[in-house]
Amino acid sequence: MAKLKITLVRSLIGRPETQRRTVRSLGLRKLNSFSILPDEPTIRGQIFKVKHLVKVEEVEDAAEKVSIEK
Repeated sequence: MAKLKITLVRSLIGRPETQRRTVRSLGLRKLNSFSILPDEPTIRGQIFKVKHLVKVEEVEDAAEKVSIEK
């Protein structure tokens, strides 16, 4: 399963409380902090809500890559 690397690139100063809570639930705290989460519809919905504040990249799961190589 693919994973998403989500990075906070814009400040939360002056943003509505709902956006602040969404960013926090994605595991982001400070500017340029990132979290790697599974690519699921719920996560995609949260990203859509704060798409103007975050950068999203698709990454391969390291555990899957190791098990395939063995």
